[in-house]
Amino acid sequence: MLTLYTAPTPNGYKISIALEELGLDYETRVLDLREKEQKRNWFLRNNPNGRIPAIVDHDEGDFPVFESGAILVYLAEKHEKLLSDERRARSRVFQWLMFQMAGIGPMQGQAHVFRNYAPERIPYAVRRYSNETRRLYGILDERLADADYLAGEYSIADIATWPWVRSHGNAGIELDDLPGLKRWFERIGERDAVKRALHVPEPVSQSERESFKEGVRALLA
Repeated sequence: MLTLYTAPTPNGYKISIALEELGLDYETRVLDLREKEQKRNWFLRNNPNGRIPAIVDHDEGDFPVFESGAILVYLAEKHEKLLSDERRARSRVFQWLMFQMAGIGPMQGQAHVFRNYAPERIPYAVRRYSNETRRLYGILDERLADADYLAGEYSIADIATWPWVRSHGNAGIELDDLPGLKRWFERIGERDAVKRALHVPEPVSQSERESFKEGVRALLA
């Protein structure tokens, strides 16, 4: 049994998807980011960085794991799925996983902030991060022009990347001119495990999303 500490964000849905793909039993605790629940001492014992997601593996002596990429690797290695044992294939998974962790996540995250949450609009920042995210999407599109999945077979690299691409609109990016990426995005979105995972946690309503934005803007002001 696992406990998943999460919120309705791209990084949170990464772990929901992995857990559903692996068919594991887990409990979910949704943290209220507006109330900074992720900064409270009890949660910092699981993740000293004060971010979601985190898991606690109760079958391993209540072992905590934080950072979404590390959680994906931990789950894949423990359950021997979604990550190849063959050295070169395994390396391909890690390469694309790190591409998401070091590139798409940080750049698109900043694009989201400056486009949607910043208390004042800074055109240079909006252009800088949206354009860089679009460049990275172009690399994904080129890779997926003749491949069904990023590392050849469906893996934690796809699971890490898909929730961020799902939020492409928040970065001002459309997928219509990225046909390889769009096919991949639609293909993964049809998986039953992914459909289930998008309700862990339940997505927020439009009014809740606007309320959240206002709360973040107030914190950043």
